[in-house]
Amino acid sequence: MTDTKDFIIKDKRIFAEGSEDKEAAKQKAEPETEKPKGEAPEKEAAKEKERTEYQLPEINFATFIFSLNHSVLVHLGVTEDPVTGKKERNLPLAKQTIDILGMLEEKTKGNLTTDEEKMLKNMLYDLRMIYIKEKQ
Repeated sequence: MTDTKDFIIKDKRIFAEGSEDKEAAKQKAEPETEKPKGEAPEKEAAKEKERTEYQLPEINFATFIFSLNHSVLVHLGVTEDPVTGKKERNLPLAKQTIDILGMLEEKTKGNLTTDEEKMLKNMLYDLRMIYIKEKQ
């Protein structure tokens, strides 16, 4: 016999006008936001500004390669894992990501700018040297 738990489904969709009071429909459509009590308007404005100022870097080949580079450094134990905050080695994952970078170098040959080619070549060299040192 399986143990089942009861649950309730509430339909909060708004249907055609006339099916319910317009004011009730409007209240259901607007999300309820609760403002923190006792906070000064200046602090609230500063928090809002802080949330909107954070921007992610532009997505391009260089940022993609740098993200893979960072992954390798984490797997080699050179850099702390951003999630755990610890330095842990996982050499098979490091090697796999280095191989992915090598494959990208091979497959993009002739399609990259000179700077992108140099960056990828130097990055691969450095990562391979670190990998060899860590493997010993």
